[in-house]
Amino acid sequence: MIDKKITVSVIPALIIESAGVFVESAGVFVRAGDTGERLRKVEVRGGTNAQIAERLARVAVRIDLAAAQLARTERNPEAR
Repeated sequence: MIDKKITVSVIPALIIESAGVFVESAGVFVRAGDTGERLRKVEVRGGTNAQIAERLARVAVRIDLAAAQLARTERNPEAR
């Protein structure tokens, strides 16, 4: 008779424990999804920063060329 009582009390305990493990596992997957989303945003932002840096380098070259042209014009204003 004792064996049946132990079995009857162990089964609900195992079911409750299994449900707890399932809920914890679901939480891990949710956090992993959040981490993946944050990583994707950082990667996109990094790509945007690279594009901005490239554009800034092109603008700097144009400014240098304009400064050189202005210097030539200032040295010889009659050459126009």
